[in-house]
Amino acid sequence: MSGKMKFSTFMALLATLACALLPLSSYAQASNPSQIYEYKLGSGDKVRVIVFGEEDLSGEFSVSGEGKVALPLIGEIPAMGDTATQLQDKITEALSNGYLKKPRVSVEILSFRPFYILGEVTKPGEYPYVNGMTIDRAVATASGYTYRANHKKAYIKRANSDKEEEVLLNQGVVIQPGDTIRIAERYF
Repeated sequence: MSGKMKFSTFMALLATLACALLPLSSYAQASNPSQIYEYKLGSGDKVRVIVFGEEDLSGEFSVSGEGKVALPLIGEIPAMGDTATQLQDKITEALSNGYLKKPRVSVEILSFRPFYILGEVTKPGEYPYVNGMTIDRAVATASGYTYRANHKKAYIKRANSDKEEEVLLNQGVVIQPGDTIRIAERYF
């Protein structure tokens, strides 16, 4: 094999490797650890609780308006603001206090609170939240932008806030359940 052919083969392999790694580096930027949102339970969420070996204690339960989950045998457990893991630990502790020896509990979230999108989108309204959802995905869920939409910025009002904040759409902002997104109109 000539030196020129070896060099071209090497360059082709290098180009292929660079193309293969390019999507990974852009994914790493989009999934910035500072933007990872750990879902916290709230009113209206639905969870599945499994107590291994105890079918009567297992089932699907909703978080009440007061932020509690009513379970058989142990009663109401506060869940508002807890992650699934934190709720699992609370249930395990409650069952350990005189009810079961070494209970093994699993909690999974079945349905999330919705988010809301309005303004210059094709189908504004209420949509089911999906963990890790960004504003771009929310717009896609609402069937895209209208022709008058501002594609550079949006406004977001967090569920636990009274203020609406302006965000740039190229930042990959992660939304949270209960958030309201407003896509503004562009002027020119």
